[in-house]
Amino acid sequence: MLESVISSLKATPTTGFGCSANSNASSSKKEKATISPALETAIGYQLKVLSVAISYAGPALLHYREQFKEVIFSAFDSTSWKINGAGDHVLRSLLGSLVHYYPIDQYKCVMHHPFSASLENWIDTKDFSIDKPVIGPKWHVPVEDEIRFANELLKLHFESALDDLLTICQSKIHSDPGDEKDHLKVTLLRVDSSLQGVLSCLPDFSPSSENGMVKEPSFSPFLIAGATGSRVGSSELRQKAANVIHETCKYLLKEKSDDSILLLLLIRVIDTLGNYGSSEYEEWSNHRQAWKLESTAIIEPPINFIVSSHSEGKRRPRWALIDKAYMHNTWRSSQSSFHLSRMSGNMFPSDQVTLLMDDLLCLSLHGYETVRRLAAKSILKMMKRWPSTISKCVLTLAEKFRNPSLPENVVLGSCAVLSSQTVLKRLTTDRKALSSFLLGILYSSHNESQKAQKAITELFVKYNIHFAGLSRSIFGGPSQADGTDFAGLVAEIGSMSFETSNLHWRYNLMANRVLLLLAMASRNDPNVPAKVLSQIAGHFLKNLKSQLPQSRLLAISALNTLLKESPHKISAENRVHGQGSLQADPKSSLEEALSSIFQEEGFFSDTLNSLSHVHIITDMDTGSSRGHYGSSSLQSFADKSITRFYFDFSASWPRTPSWISLFGSDTFYSNFARIFKRLIQECGMPVLLALKNALEEFVDAKERSKQCVAAEAFAGVLHSDVLGVSEAWDSWMMVQLQNIIHAPSVESIPEWAASIRYAATGKGKSGTRAPLLRHKVIDCLMKPLPQIVATSVVAKRYTFLSAILIEVSPVGMPESEILVHYNLLDELLSNMSHSSAQVREAIGVALSVLCSNLRLCASFGNDHSNESGASNADITPARSWDRYLVKRASELVTKIQNVSASEALEIPKEKLSENGMSSDHSKDDIKWMETLFHFIISSLKSGRSSVLLDVLVELLYPVISLQETSNKDLSNLAKAAFELLKWRVTREPHLRKAVSIILSLANDPNWRTRSATLTFLRSFMYRHDFILSNMDKQHIWLAVEKLLIDSQLEVREHAAAVLAGLMKGGDKDLVEDFRRRAYEQAAALIKKRKHRSTVSALPVASVHGSILALAACVLSIPYDMPSWLPEHVTLLARFVSEPSPLKSTVTKAIAEFRRTHADTWNVHKDSFTEEQLEVLADTSSSSSYFA
Repeated sequence: MLESVISSLKATPTTGFGCSANSNASSSKKEKATISPALETAIGYQLKVLSVAISYAGPALLHYREQFKEVIFSAFDSTSWKINGAGDHVLRSLLGSLVHYYPIDQYKCVMHHPFSASLENWIDTKDFSIDKPVIGPKWHVPVEDEIRFANELLKLHFESALDDLLTICQSKIHSDPGDEKDHLKVTLLRVDSSLQGVLSCLPDFSPSSENGMVKEPSFSPFLIAGATGSRVGSSELRQKAANVIHETCKYLLKEKSDDSILLLLLIRVIDTLGNYGSSEYEEWSNHRQAWKLESTAIIEPPINFIVSSHSEGKRRPRWALIDKAYMHNTWRSSQSSFHLSRMSGNMFPSDQVTLLMDDLLCLSLHGYETVRRLAAKSILKMMKRWPSTISKCVLTLAEKFRNPSLPENVVLGSCAVLSSQTVLKRLTTDRKALSSFLLGILYSSHNESQKAQKAITELFVKYNIHFAGLSRSIFGGPSQADGTDFAGLVAEIGSMSFETSNLHWRYNLMANRVLLLLAMASRNDPNVPAKVLSQIAGHFLKNLKSQLPQSRLLAISALNTLLKESPHKISAENRVHGQGSLQADPKSSLEEALSSIFQEEGFFSDTLNSLSHVHIITDMDTGSSRGHYGSSSLQSFADKSITRFYFDFSASWPRTPSWISLFGSDTFYSNFARIFKRLIQECGMPVLLALKNALEEFVDAKERSKQCVAAEAFAGVLHSDVLGVSEAWDSWMMVQLQNIIHAPSVESIPEWAASIRYAATGKGKSGTRAPLLRHKVIDCLMKPLPQIVATSVVAKRYTFLSAILIEVSPVGMPESEILVHYNLLDELLSNMSHSSAQVREAIGVALSVLCSNLRLCASFGNDHSNESGASNADITPARSWDRYLVKRASELVTKIQNVSASEALEIPKEKLSENGMSSDHSKDDIKWMETLFHFIISSLKSGRSSVLLDVLVELLYPVISLQETSNKDLSNLAKAAFELLKWRVTREPHLRKAVSIILSLANDPNWRTRSATLTFLRSFMYRHDFILSNMDKQHIWLAVEKLLIDSQLEVREHAAAVLAGLMKGGDKDLVEDFRRRAYEQAAALIKKRKHRSTVSALPVASVHGSILALAACVLSIPYDMPSWLPEHVTLLARFVSEPSPLKSTVTKAIAEFRRTHADTWNVHKDSFTEEQLEVLADTSSSSSYFA
């Protein structure tokens, strides 16, 4: 092959670039000849095959020393770039085979087996046989001749190429730019091939120290021992290469900056020179990924069921184990000198590495994206190995951001380097680099390029995402080394974050975000003056009334994070002994700075007005937007990433989902309420006094957005629990809450309900400790309304009571709260027939909350009602509310059904009393039942149905019975409750009661009730099939079978459909028994057809029931063809001559059977006999006029 390649290359034109620069002058004067594509492809193929063939050949290659020299020289001397590249492969492979350590005969089988030549040895590293040891691989260790040959190749193609590069760059020996470019390409390729061939066998640069160069590299410490191969060349040769490449880089950037091929080759050479061991690491990493993908195919499990073998571990081919050992050695060699700087603080990169990094830094800012990307990747490797160089790069790149005439490509390249994890991690420990980085970004708003602005924004967002705090060394005073001060940095950034700084709003937002990050990182550090944090907190407090929406949102996030001390908050211990007094000096470190701000005239009015702009309420807002601001802040993804800080990490409110329909589309933001609460806890009653007038003004405002922010501020005040808040409640807050209740507006009810709920939210980790004002708020809400009041006010009061009682913890509920529950329960039960639908819904919701709280309280042993001791003769509605509801509902069902049947509900509307209650008893009954259905729906939606399950089971009777009435509102509510109840899983002891109620409803005189019961049974059986007893299943089956012969046609057809569903997944014995009886009854009817008198004497419902039972059996198997199905289908088809509605049932069932079996009919028809197929054909052929 060598001779063939040599003879082919001799016939091709040459350039003279394959050896030295001396012959370039003469060759450049000649006409450039080309090579034919066929010959070019043939030679390139032969060279690539040769490069693969000589891999791992070792000393055998020494016999062809001269031929390899001639082949490589001729390949680089060719005019074809493809042949030059193939020569690159040969040189790499040759050098690697000569100097590297690698296993020889890796794939040779060494198993002790008579047929070992044809078998592959699979071994286990945990299972060794002493008598038959596993023979280890033989490793290639270079001999002296191989090392000498490798040095000779390096001199020919590495040192010579370096001399050529220096000559080209300094002497300009080419007059033709094309010849110069080709010469540079080939020369750089020769350098790259030589470096990629020897890898780390060429000694690394000697690291420097504070006292100069390290004299003895061999004595340098190391953590990991490993080597790619024998040493060739010297460290001085690598240093020479770095100096030459540095000169070449300067020349190319000046003369050939638009030639991406040359620049990419240059970056590859710099990467190999400067990143010692990185090529080995990439080889190991790629091999590791490939191993993950292929290991499942070559690893045998411990037990092989195909071959009788067993091993202690997973067996694999011997060559695979050798391959892993080889790759492990490769990894060790890549890490042998990687951690020098981490082991000793006195180790620094050499001057040559610094030069190469400077070159890569310039190349990473190039105009071509491919050049920038590859240079950034290479420089990041160097910075990871030498962290001390990161600061210089950051200072250089960040300083460029301040240049107003900065080109777009420089910004893009700088952002690509600065956004790496390596750089961002270094910023946490280097104050000067951090200061330069942050100020450089904030001063870059002048750039007009959209791409540059997008890159800067993404860089800042990434910094925010990966921000994990700062080192304590950042917070010290100004050092002599960098001259920077943390307090000075905060002051400079703070001056940029005001709206008067003429910065673009996005950069103003960035400055505010940086302030927040610095405050979060430094607030617990003793070296940071308290004045710094006070200034930052005061700055964000002022930003609450900012004109920029994003700045307001960020200020909310910042204050929720910074206001943590709460010195004015009354602790739980002090509350036990009364309010008492707080510490001797409860003053917060932030109080002085904050007080001077919020005591400014009109501060809270402006603040509430600005925050009200966040609440944009539209008709499209159908869901709650709490915590995420919904459509109120139209921000891009980058802006949201900057704005949202601790929102997603703070505890969500409410603790349980909002399920009450009246709470729907509220725009109450708990983060806003938390600001006012923490501000009061931080600075005490002066905040409340300053807030009072503004709050009263916004409570009385007409705009809903102002009502929203007033609700949030009022919630924060009520939940603050500071010393003096009780007196403020008595003086003005209670009156304010009463005004809110009596206000006629209804648009802001959801926000005020959420406000009341927030004010009652429990304190402590588990939320069981009541806030200070909860009982007073409940007492205020429990006060009766005036005699004449709008129904919206009545509904609002009940909504507020529901909201506050949701937050009451039934665990350890005191006697006073239990008494409140029963008093309110009395009131609700007496008003269940209220004339307003809105009020009835609010009463139903409140009932579900009250009853579930009382049940939970009783389950924890706090039952003071003595309900169980009451006799049936002395049942009070509140104390025995469950029995009262069930008994009353049962009585009203019959009355409503009778009234509905007689359609006697047309009563004049004048019969209404002043208190809003209807004087007509039938209407009162319907309204009472609507309230009951609201109670059922709320209980099921809220998740509180588990403690009310016995009552809900008893109420199945009215829910199913009133599905169809003349009152559409009542029927719609019954259907809504029906849809929720039918999927509710009921367990013992309530399951048996539910079954008995369902069975009784199946025998109800009203056929619509029987039909609704069948609908309920479909879902009920699906949910309870595995927990029902066999006896209950039999009773349900018999009840449904009985409805097959019901007097109402719709009920009979519905029962057949339900039975078909039960047979698909029901009890096997019940299914087979029903199928057998259905077939026998239908067959008996066929036999009686000859005696017309006998058949005609049977009721139509009885005959129809037998046909429907048979149809249910057929339709229960829609796609398969069991052995019994042909007989059943044929027997059903024989009833096609019966009169309607029997005939209609038969034709519909047969048509559905044909439809579901149409796709596989060619297979399934073989299960039928000829006679059966004829019977089926008769059912499909309709009678014709022309027959």
